[in-house]
Amino acid sequence: MNISYASSIRQLKINNIRMKTKILIFLFLAITTSVFASCQFTSQGQNDPWTQQQLLAPADLAKVLNDPKAPQPLVFSIGMQAIIKGSIDIGPAMKAENLNTLKEKLNKLPKNSQIVVYCGCCPFSRCPNIRPAMELLKNMQFTNYKLLNLPQNIKVDWIDKDYPMAQ
Repeated sequence: MNISYASSIRQLKINNIRMKTKILIFLFLAITTSVFASCQFTSQGQNDPWTQQQLLAPADLAKVLNDPKAPQPLVFSIGMQAIIKGSIDIGPAMKAENLNTLKEKLNKLPKNSQIVVYCGCCPFSRCPNIRPAMELLKNMQFTNYKLLNLPQNIKVDWIDKDYPMAQ
């Protein structure tokens, strides 16, 4: 009986060590994944061709568009369609021909023109259109351009809030 008891204790210790090892491996993987995801998010933000100051809140643009006395910015839709009131439809900026169309329109403007670009097809992290357009504005040395901050999409961040729509 004494040998059996000692054997049981030894087996419990082995099982305890195995369980602790599994927990440590799980915690290591969870922490590693979190750190990696955090680094990916941070590095992506550092590579974006806009600053936080260049993000324009939808409510701020809506207020300007609803005020006929306010100076109106040129609003370019660089996504699938011009949904916002007064916006100029360029088409998806990920396509070279659409980006060239935007460039042609920008070539006719003073470098200090008040410009807003937006897409709204999907979250910023996946949008294929905003980066080429913002890079173009930056490379053309415009000084007063903004990216409409639609972090989710045009429906959630503009349409559902009853902001001014194109007719």
